[in-house]
Amino acid sequence: MSSSATTTTTPANVSHPMPPATADLATTWAFLEEGVDHIMTKLQTGVSYSKYMSLYTVAYNYCTSSRMHSTTADTVGQGSRTGANLMGSDLYNNLIRYFITHLKLLKDQSDSLQDEALLRYYAGEWDRYTTGANYINRLFTYLNRHWVKRERDEGRKGVYPVYTLALVQWKSNFFLHVQSKHTKLAGAILRLIERQRNGETIDQGLVKKVVDSFVSLGLDESDINKASLDVYREHLETPFLDATEKYYEQESDAFLAESSVSDYLKKAEERLKEEEDRVDRYLNTDTRKQLVSKCEHVLIRQHSDLMWESFQSLLDFDKDEDLQRMYALLSRIPEGLEPLRKKFEEHVKKAGLAAVAKLLGEGSEGADSLDPKAYVDALLEVHRKNSETVTRSFRGEAGFVASLDKACREFVNRNAATGSSTTKSPELLAKHADMLLRKNNKMAEEEDLEGALNRVMVLFKYIEDKDVFQTFYATKLSKRLIHGVSASDESEASMISKLKEACGFEYTNKLQRMFTDMSLSKDLTDQFKERMANHEDMDINFSIMVLGTNFWPLSAPNNDFIIPPEILPTYDRFSKYYQTKHSGRKLTWLWNYSKNELRTNYLNQKYILMTSSYQMSVLLQYNKHDTLSLEELITATAISKDILSQVLTLLVKAKVLINEETDQYDLNPNFKSKKIRVNLNQPIKAEVKAESSEVLKTVDEDRKYVIQATIVRIMKARKTMKNQPLIQEVISQISQRFAPKIPDIKKAIDTLLEKEYIERVDGTRDTFAYVA
Repeated sequence: MSSSATTTTTPANVSHPMPPATADLATTWAFLEEGVDHIMTKLQTGVSYSKYMSLYTVAYNYCTSSRMHSTTADTVGQGSRTGANLMGSDLYNNLIRYFITHLKLLKDQSDSLQDEALLRYYAGEWDRYTTGANYINRLFTYLNRHWVKRERDEGRKGVYPVYTLALVQWKSNFFLHVQSKHTKLAGAILRLIERQRNGETIDQGLVKKVVDSFVSLGLDESDINKASLDVYREHLETPFLDATEKYYEQESDAFLAESSVSDYLKKAEERLKEEEDRVDRYLNTDTRKQLVSKCEHVLIRQHSDLMWESFQSLLDFDKDEDLQRMYALLSRIPEGLEPLRKKFEEHVKKAGLAAVAKLLGEGSEGADSLDPKAYVDALLEVHRKNSETVTRSFRGEAGFVASLDKACREFVNRNAATGSSTTKSPELLAKHADMLLRKNNKMAEEEDLEGALNRVMVLFKYIEDKDVFQTFYATKLSKRLIHGVSASDESEASMISKLKEACGFEYTNKLQRMFTDMSLSKDLTDQFKERMANHEDMDINFSIMVLGTNFWPLSAPNNDFIIPPEILPTYDRFSKYYQTKHSGRKLTWLWNYSKNELRTNYLNQKYILMTSSYQMSVLLQYNKHDTLSLEELITATAISKDILSQVLTLLVKAKVLINEETDQYDLNPNFKSKKIRVNLNQPIKAEVKAESSEVLKTVDEDRKYVIQATIVRIMKARKTMKNQPLIQEVISQISQRFAPKIPDIKKAIDTLLEKEYIERVDGTRDTFAYVA
């Protein structure tokens, strides 16, 4: 290598002529250095295209013609290899010396600068330096492509392309110098950021330029084309995160000392947004995760206890916005929401229990006379309000939905109205559904029946004893169908389809069969009438419902009944007709559900009396008598004294009969009514009371069989099973229908042992085997 290389700067007024291709290093570098210096320091004055090309050509010529003026034996031995690998290092080393000298000037000028002035100087020089270095990198393209590449390929990792070399020199000769003096550069940035946090306006563009230089100075030695954040992390990110933590620890403690939690929630929300914006404005995106995590720790986690404590009062006073903020903040930290979910569950449960207690307080007669609509509406209101809170304040988050469901399940099944009974809620809900689906219901007229049925299903979801609801619902449906008081077939079908969706086909199978029976009965009535059209004595308008015993929750009367001679021929004819159609089937007549219409002929005004069969049977006796005693009526009708007394009381109350002497009933010759069609068919108290106890009796019987069937099904699949796991499996399978009691399961196991469906395994006390 020639030792004549120099690094002195050519005076501005002396311009070297373009050296020939054979020029030596001193001449070549003198020309190149002048151009490099112009580009690095006076680029704003411009560089002509011809000048730029001259510089490029000289650098190229020097690298490619270096064989000519090198006489070493090595050179000859290289054969066809170009001179770039021999002479490239001359140019490369001169470039290094130039950068070091250039940067020493910048160092000296920066020493006296502080804070924003230092940042402005640094940013300005960085812009100038990197722009110049870009141009110079292109000037030495040939050097980069051949000499630098070969050096790196041969393992000399300390050799870089010219632009990277410029950055390496900037870092070691200028950046580290400025940083080493009390982290002047990063300190200046951090002080500016603190001023911005305190509400001052700062030059964000300036901060971004300096921060970007930290990123650009990172160098991945294994792959220089890859970005490396080492410099940025060490010199800026780490001190920035530490400063952030200290700043917010002080601010949040001071703020909470004199402000409410509600105000703090707003403040924390704003600060988190600001910090995320800060990353977008002038920090590297890689910092986002750590910065947000640090802020969440200081602003949320360190004050989470305080937030959890104040949650209840926000719920009590419906502070929606604050609840939304608290949810948004606490959802950012692990386990931040769990205490809220527990408190919310307790809050909903208390609200539900209080609503029922208030309802009972308003009514004087207690739980037995509770209005089903008022009860259902009270429960639904608690659900609606808290469901809205979940959607609006907690964004419908699954954990809060689960807390709401758990609380609702608790207060719907166990409250002041239900006491220890688990059957009260399903009963009241079924009665409410019955009122909705009846004719003359205001809800049906207001065309919101579908909405009301959907709301019934909201509570139905929480009912534990779904079998109780099913049995009450079936009982009420049977009455609606028998008496023809359904609001509409569409609404009935809609409700059944909702129940089917919730509980499956088996749950609604019987309900759907009822509708099938009603349809078949209509056809049967029409066919019978057609057959009897020729009989002259068939002057009674007659329709029949033949209902399957297995599907209808109806019980036959347990008292005798003498069929009045007026309807006996029709009764006999239909019985024979049905037997010819379906031999082997037995008809059980349900007089307690039948109804009739009688026309009065003994008064000036003709009335139509709508009666039950028992009322008809009593009134028809007065075709032959004007007065009859209670005993005579019992003999004539065979109705039990208890029921007959209630039937007569209703007829006396309606003033069709007169009861002036004890147990003596006269036909009232002066009966009057504003309506031509008079409905005497009111339910008698004995029937109303019996209904509830009958339903619950049916439920108990059904449950025994369901538990037994479930045990058999499980044992058939498992073959052998221990007592405890068997009980747990039964509970797990049945709990969708009702909550089985362990003593009932044990009874069922004993019953199945007696019936030899299962047996104890020899030598064990608590293991059972399936008997095939």
